[in-house]
Amino acid sequence: MNCDDVRVALSARLDGEDPQVPATALEAHTDSCPGCRSWLARAERVTRLTRLQAVDVPDLTAPVLAAVAADQAAARHTAAATTRARRQVLRVAVAVAAIAQLAIALPILLAGLGVEADPHTSREMASFDAAVAVGFALAAWRPERARAFLPVALVLAVCLAGTSAVDVARSTTALVHEVGHLAAAVQAGLLWALSRVSRDPEPPLPTVLAPGRG
Repeated sequence: MNCDDVRVALSARLDGEDPQVPATALEAHTDSCPGCRSWLARAERVTRLTRLQAVDVPDLTAPVLAAVAADQAAARHTAAATTRARRQVLRVAVAVAAIAQLAIALPILLAGLGVEADPHTSREMASFDAAVAVGFALAAWRPERARAFLPVALVLAVCLAGTSAVDVARSTTALVHEVGHLAAAVQAGLLWALSRVSRDPEPPLPTVLAPGRG
């Protein structure tokens, strides 16, 4: 047998067919023929590769997208809960400031308590304090409207701070008498913080494309 006959027989055997040649004769030829031995090795490798079946990989698109959507929803829920908690704390603080200011202004306005000189001016100032306190109370009740009252609170704080600084510099009043005006600055800061957390819109729900859609 020549090499062509041997290779035809070997190919038939690799395909599961009858090689029509004794196995001992084929093995004896391949042992003595380097060319046929090399050809057989390559043929066996090709046969193994052609018989391998592709692994069936599951489609993980939907689970991955669902996990991403769940993570985004959880993050948005946590952020929204934090914002709500911060807003609630600020609402309580603004409400306390309003109650404290009313507690100081109403006795002066209604009964003249604590008025040492110029009752008319004292009652006018108490009326202004009461109006500001009502504005703070409304902002605490409806925090989404805090921005509308914020300019009044800021202007009041700036004006009181400026006039207090001038009066202290001119020695027309003592610094200890002007410390109370710090409350206006604190109130303005609380109202500013409340207006910021109250104007943030609720984050939209995440949009996830369904598998097979662009």
